[in-house]
Amino acid sequence: MPLKALVWEDADSQVWLGYNDPTFIAERHEVTDCPVVEKLAKTLTGLANEVIDKKP
Repeated sequence: MPLKALVWEDADSQVWLGYNDPTFIAERHEVTDCPVVEKLAKTLTGLANEVIDKKP
């Protein structure tokens, strides 16, 4: 699956993290029976939460 994330900073110095949920990607590509979609979604969400929970 084509997984990627985008991180950007806006004009107010707010940092954002965006990504497409693997479940959405599977639906878009009509592979809803893919056995790893749920694990990918859980892992990507966990990584994102880990990153945003870290404070300098």
